[in-house]
Amino acid sequence: MTFTVAIVGRPNVGKSTLFNRLVGRRMALVDDLPGVTRDRRAGEARLGDLTFTVIDTAGFEEAAPASLPGRMRAQTDAAIAEADAVLFVIDARSGPTPVDRAFAELVRKSGKPAVVLANKSEGRAGEAGALEAYALGLGEPVAISAEHGEGLAELYDALRAALPEETADRADDGDGIAAPTDDDDAPPTERPIRVAVVGRPNAGKSTLVNRLLGEERLLTGPEAGITRDSVAVDLEWRGQRFRIHDTAGLRRRSKVEEKLEKLSVAGALEAIRFADVVVVLIDAQASFEEQDLRIADLVEREGRAIVIAVNKWDLKQGEAGAIGKLSEEADHWLPQVKGVSVVAVSGMTGYGLDRMMQAVIDIHAVWNRRAPTPALNRWLKAATAAHPPPAVSGRRIRLDYVTQPKTRPPSFVLFCTRADALPDAYKRYLINDLREAFDLPGTPIRLTLREKKNPYAPRRS
Repeated sequence: MTFTVAIVGRPNVGKSTLFNRLVGRRMALVDDLPGVTRDRRAGEARLGDLTFTVIDTAGFEEAAPASLPGRMRAQTDAAIAEADAVLFVIDARSGPTPVDRAFAELVRKSGKPAVVLANKSEGRAGEAGALEAYALGLGEPVAISAEHGEGLAELYDALRAALPEETADRADDGDGIAAPTDDDDAPPTERPIRVAVVGRPNAGKSTLVNRLLGEERLLTGPEAGITRDSVAVDLEWRGQRFRIHDTAGLRRRSKVEEKLEKLSVAGALEAIRFADVVVVLIDAQASFEEQDLRIADLVEREGRAIVIAVNKWDLKQGEAGAIGKLSEEADHWLPQVKGVSVVAVSGMTGYGLDRMMQAVIDIHAVWNRRAPTPALNRWLKAATAAHPPPAVSGRRIRLDYVTQPKTRPPSFVLFCTRADALPDAYKRYLINDLREAFDLPGTPIRLTLREKKNPYAPRRS
């Protein structure tokens, strides 16, 4: 039986370091600066034979509900309500502080089983603080070092004691073999479509994802740059499962100076690399700025399928044919993904979100499309007959045949003579004609030239 655990505590006590340790990889941003984590983030953790969901949260702070720290606090409260147990983390080197004591009372009032973790307890400096943690009234503290992986065996025992039913071994059938659960016999489900939502700061990415989910799952507000981590959430829409990654805003590289923003940008770039479809969110009030085009070009170079969503459409006055003009602009500025879907949306009101999700499904199908080899070679014959490849240095270039070895994105290999001499302009002609002939709008296309071996060339001994 699986269960959920929330990691809570004041800022800079090592919650994200513990989260990364439990999930087995660097998912959450970690820095010496307090308050790095803002949204709550979930991951699949493993500790011994226990497999469970762990939630990383923002640090507890006293603040007005409408302020940014207050909204971060609401995210932490939601994580506690969702969890089966709470890991309350303190800094063993400083010992329990008045802030720790105040929030320990809140954890106690939640009624959830709690385990006190005295983090940073390696060496003598943390011994006294770990003993002082008894004063919090949440039971026996567990001394750990999330950074060095110390104390995890004691944490395992504490979790078993806090959640005896959820961590109990599955009953066996008398022969020492675990009885299968309902999930063991369940048919495998289709893998969800991985979607990354990217764009400039304050384009409305988190608001858009919240509207899709129908809840305030991600931290939002008028401040630019609220999102720091790339946060993944699950969504089911019309029977199709999605895993949507909300990402930090991407600014021009010359403006990114702080270490924390560099880490946030790195997380956004990683989300793009591992996505199937990338929704490039642009502001309707300032569409197709240079940074929007740079982001879309980056996505194309990574080979991801693209949907352009024009957000804040509710703020734009009604104008006949406005979205058609934006589609024409997209084809003009982004010829490498000609025919890309441009959808008008509003994360605030929910306008156009159904069309955006349908566009994601459609471009995902195009991104996975495979063309049969006979049809490809009939196309090549017609394309070269209409526009033969130019002669270079008085010598003709012969295009023999073409095949598609892979999809995601659609990739083609063209066998020819003198591959290095074929002009780039003619390659672009072939790609554009290929896109039109096989209905591949809005997806990157890879065309590789390969020379056939000369049967008359002397062989090396």
